Amino acid sequence: MAKSRNSSRHQGKRSSTMALVLSMLLMLTIVLLMLLALGILSLPVGSGDDSSPIGHRITFRRKAIIVADGNGLGKRGDQWTEILSWEPRAFIYHNFLSKEECEYLINLAKPHMVKSTVVDSKTGQSKDSRVRTSSGMFLRRGRDKIISEIEKRIADFTFIPVDHGEGLQVLHYEEGQKYEPHYDYFLDEFNTKNGGQRIATVLMYLSDVEEGGETVFPAAKANVSSTLSECAKKGLAVKPKMGDALLFWSMRPDATLDPSSLHGGCPVIKGNKWSSTKWLHVDEYKL
Repeated sequence: MAKSRNSSRHQGKRSSTMALVLSMLLMLTIVLLMLLALGILSLPVGSGDDSSPIGHRITFRRKAIIVADGNGLGKRGDQWTEILSWEPRAFIYHNFLSKEECEYLINLAKPHMVKSTVVDSKTGQSKDSRVRTSSGMFLRRGRDKIISEIEKRIADFTFIPVDHGEGLQVLHYEEGQKYEPHYDYFLDEFNTKNGGQRIATVLMYLSDVEEGGETVFPAAKANVSSTLSECAKKGLAVKPKMGDALLFWSMRPDATLDPSSLHGGCPVIKGNKWSSTKWLHVDEYKL
């Protein structure tokens, strides 16, 4: 009799456990269906060829957001984050900026553009170089409400505090202008005194480019496409699109420098290229 009772109890426990598991699976399914229906999550979609460096890319979508006064400028289209690569760690946030925000940054920078420079690895000082032929200028961190909102958005995207970032650098490339492959991390002891090493870069495209002007990672697996320039076919490439933001990490999760983050700006073949760069540091970057 006792054995029969124990058997009944065990069967009851198994039934309860099974019912709990099924209930949890049902709830998870409902949540996933709701996220898909709302457009917040999208399933991985194959690219149809082998050009994608990770086989197929995973995207996470948001619906369009109207940016109100005091919270940015203009209307941003549907946003989604795309995993571009794991070596280097690189991600594209589509429609990160609105058209109005892109135009605002360009118009703010235009009157103050000067020839771009590079950092001398021996002295830590800026110097002219044929490696970089664009023009540019810096916008002070927190300069106004619109810039502050963009910088807050960058912090939300990267999980790196606003005060770890340098000022926004706005860059302009005319036809034939380029930036040879380089690292954003420092190889000298001077530039790491303020904020430590550069850990990541957010590159925002402020304009479309008719031809050329891609960002290319020569040390990464190439994503060959007929729409890319010959320069861009030499590695993993991103074609500029107004409003998109490219995030890539110069350091690995174990805090070592990542040589696969080597990158360059391909020559603009036709049109103009406007972009804005935010360099992010390990520690607070003091202005």
